[in-house]
Amino acid sequence: MKLWGGRFSEGPNELAYAFQASIKFDWRMVEEDIRGSQAWAKALAKAGAISASEAEIICNGLERVLEEVNSGQFFYGPGDEDVHTAVERRLTEIIGPTGGKLHTGRSRNDQVATDFRLWTLHMIDRVVEQVRAVQAALVTRAEQDRGLMMPGYTHLQRAQPILLSHWWLSHFWPLQRDGERLKQMRARCAVLPLGSGALAGTTFAVDRQALADELGFEAISANSLDAVSDRDFAAEFLFAAALMGVHLSRLAEMLIIFATAEFGFIELADTYATGSSLMPQKKNPDTLELTRGKTGVIIGRLAGLLATLKGLPSAYDKDLQEDKPAVFEVADTLVVMLAVMAGLLESLRVRPEALARALDPALLATEVADYLVGRGVPFRQAHAIVGQMVRRAQELGVALDRLPLAELQAIDPALDEGVAQAFDFKAAAARRNLPGGTGPEAVERQIEQARQLLASG
Repeated sequence: MKLWGGRFSEGPNELAYAFQASIKFDWRMVEEDIRGSQAWAKALAKAGAISASEAEIICNGLERVLEEVNSGQFFYGPGDEDVHTAVERRLTEIIGPTGGKLHTGRSRNDQVATDFRLWTLHMIDRVVEQVRAVQAALVTRAEQDRGLMMPGYTHLQRAQPILLSHWWLSHFWPLQRDGERLKQMRARCAVLPLGSGALAGTTFAVDRQALADELGFEAISANSLDAVSDRDFAAEFLFAAALMGVHLSRLAEMLIIFATAEFGFIELADTYATGSSLMPQKKNPDTLELTRGKTGVIIGRLAGLLATLKGLPSAYDKDLQEDKPAVFEVADTLVVMLAVMAGLLESLRVRPEALARALDPALLATEVADYLVGRGVPFRQAHAIVGQMVRRAQELGVALDRLPLAELQAIDPALDEGVAQAFDFKAAAARRNLPGGTGPEAVERQIEQARQLLASG
């Protein structure tokens, strides 16, 4: 059954038909298509375009189609061009010619835009839920690993001591922004295009606001031309997914590094690692590596859709058919990535002894500079003095806190016995209890703030 074949004297070329058919990927919107069609049938009846009894017959028939889909009894066939064709064909088989009245005043252009938005709205909610699971895992880790200290890194070089809990939470906040970003774009996705027709709107007095209310949309589109071609919501979803992927990839990269023998800060659970086909001793972080790799694919999907959209003229064009494979693939990937990351975080083991070994006294160089500032030395001068201390310790082959007093005095008289108090890792953290800092009290406040955000949804 073709929805458009009346003006053609010949059927489509077999290869060309297969090339433009979308049923293989848009079938996953079958439930959204049926729900949208039921709402449209009711709207047509209210507008007087079909009778109330015809609308009831159509809606009941569509319910039977959905039951067949859910029970695995209905599958699309080779003659079904897209999900809309398949549903309407089966509906007509069930209820007869009345099924042909369903498409009154409607185009596949506004129909597919409606289906796609409904599907994306559902997926946004699902992804947000998965994001919360990863955030909860990070907060749980922060709570379990209270008191453990580690080197903080900049440029992947040891910089200053921080609490491990603070480090875990540093990955909570990017995901918080990701969740908020998805919720914000959800409102722009929840705009009803149905009633826009092919491009100019429908001639039937359909109550579009009632349609929106029934289908769960927050608003109706203001311009029919824009409504059938607008794929901003798809691009926004891909952007939000890409940025979320970047955040997950950065977390994955550091976990990969921390799991190496050279660092040894953590060990992944066997259930989230793989082995080597040749080297029996290997334990590979493949799930984390794939998180990095799949993020690149997500970014590529975003770039691909934007490249498609940039050259389109007004209203609907067939190019827009390529929006769904991109969004479907990315959504599927993202849901699995998030679920795997949550499980991996919950199951990994932290190695406190390795963290302790990595706490080089040189990490406290800034504390020494602050000690000198407390004695009236300008910070820029104090910075230079401590730099000389670091160089001298390296020359002597000793730790920074083991420089003899005579060596310290030779560098600057302001370096006296009191400098020893600067070489205390816990005190260094405790001095940073301002909001957002790595001090124990600040981290506890941060954990509480994170828990409140999770509880509020």
